[in-house]
Amino acid sequence: MKGSADATHAETELDGQIDPDTGLPILAMPREGMPPLVDTDEMLAECIEELRAGTGPVAIDTERAQSFRYSGRAYLLQLRRSGSGTWLIDPQAFEPADGSVSDFSALRDAIIGAEWIIHAANSDLPCLSELGLLPERLFDTEMAGRLLGLPRVGLGPMTEAYFGVHLLKEHSAADWSRRPLPTDWVAYAALDVELLIELRDLLRRQLHEAGKWSWARQEFQYMIDTHREPPAPAAEPWRHVNGLHSVRSRRGLALVREIWGERDRLARELDRAPGKILPDRAISELAGQITRDSPGMPGMAQMDAIMGFKRRGARRYRGRWVAASGRVAAMPESQLPRLRVPHEGPPHQPRSWQRTNPEAWRRWQRVRPAMNRLARALDVPPENLIAPETLRRLAWEPLEAVDREHAAECLAAHGAREWQCRLAAPVIVAALGAAPSGE
Repeated sequence: MKGSADATHAETELDGQIDPDTGLPILAMPREGMPPLVDTDEMLAECIEELRAGTGPVAIDTERAQSFRYSGRAYLLQLRRSGSGTWLIDPQAFEPADGSVSDFSALRDAIIGAEWIIHAANSDLPCLSELGLLPERLFDTEMAGRLLGLPRVGLGPMTEAYFGVHLLKEHSAADWSRRPLPTDWVAYAALDVELLIELRDLLRRQLHEAGKWSWARQEFQYMIDTHREPPAPAAEPWRHVNGLHSVRSRRGLALVREIWGERDRLARELDRAPGKILPDRAISELAGQITRDSPGMPGMAQMDAIMGFKRRGARRYRGRWVAASGRVAAMPESQLPRLRVPHEGPPHQPRSWQRTNPEAWRRWQRVRPAMNRLARALDVPPENLIAPETLRRLAWEPLEAVDREHAAECLAAHGAREWQCRLAAPVIVAALGAAPSGE
C-alpha cells in the first residue's frame, strides 16, 4: 500500500525523528511551512479568494474542546486545496458581539462546488453545519477505509499504512479554545489535512477496484442528509448519567435530575464541560444513598464525603447542589420520575430475548450469524453492512412476508441504504426461511 504513495509526501517535512512504536519517520511540518492563523477580516478575505482559486477537492478538519467547554462548537477550521495551500481559521475571531453564529457564507460559496474531504465526517459535520458549512459532495476517508475492510481506520494508522510516515496525535484532546495557540498545536492542526487529498485519491481508486464506489457514494450522501437538521434533543438527558444503575429509588432519580439540571445550567452559563464542574459519578453516588431502607435525603455530610463534591470547582457551587436537594425533599410523589422508562423497539441486549420473546430470539440466532458471514465475505465491518439497531428491529418482530422485496422495504424504512438492502435482503430471507440447527 505504502510504496505507490511515497511520492505524494516527498516535499512534506520530516523532523528526522523516528517514532519508537512504529519505526516510521515522524511527520513534523506542512510542506509549505507553518500556516498563519486567520483571525482578521482581511486575512479571511484572502483565505477565501485563495480557496476559490484552487482546484479539485477541499480537505477539511475541525478542532473542538468538548472536554473543556459546554458546546461542541468548532474552535479551529483547517482547510487545504490544491493551488491554495493550507489555511487555519479561528471562528472565535469572527463572532458577532451579540453572541450569534459567525457568518461564513462567503467561505461556503467559495468551496461549495468542490468535494469536501473529511476524516470521520460524523464528528465534524455537526459543528460545520452550525457555522452554515455543509457540503454538497463529501468524501469521508474513515468510511472509505471501513468499506475497504482496513483493520485500522484512524487518520494516524491510515497515514502510516498509505504514506509510511507517523502522524502525531498527542493534541487531539487539547483545549482548542485556548488562545494564543501554541506553535506545536498549529502544526498538528495543519498536518491533519496535509495528506487528506492524496489519501482520498488512493482510497477512491481502491473503492472503484473493489466494486464498492457506489456503496461509498451512498454512505457519503447519507451523512450529508442526516446533518441537514440538528438532532432532536433527548427527552430525559439526565438518564444518561454514568452510574445511574446504582440509583434504585424514584426520589433518588429525582435528585439526579435536579442536580444534573443545575449543573447543566451552570455549565451553559460558564461555557464549561459539565464533568469539569461535577462528575457524573458523584451525582449518582449521592443519589444512590436514597433507598427503600434509607428514604431520607442525604445531608451535607454525605455530600462532602463524596470525592466529586470535594473538588474545588464543585465546592464553589455547593449552595446550588444543596438547593437542588431541598427541592427534591419537598417534591410530592406525583412529581418523581419513573424508575424505568418504557423502551421503544427491541431491548438492546438480545440475550434477554430468550426469556421475554423466544420467537425473536430464534430469529436473531438465524439472522445475526448469516449477516456476519456476509460481512466477512464482503470484507466490511458488520455494523457498516447493517446498523446493529436495524438488525435487532428486524429480528424483534416477524416480517409480514418473508421475501426479498418486503425485507428490503423494512431495511430501508430503518435507514438502510440501497446497497445494503440489495445485499442483505436475500441473506435475511434465506436465514429466516431456514430452520435453525437443532430444530
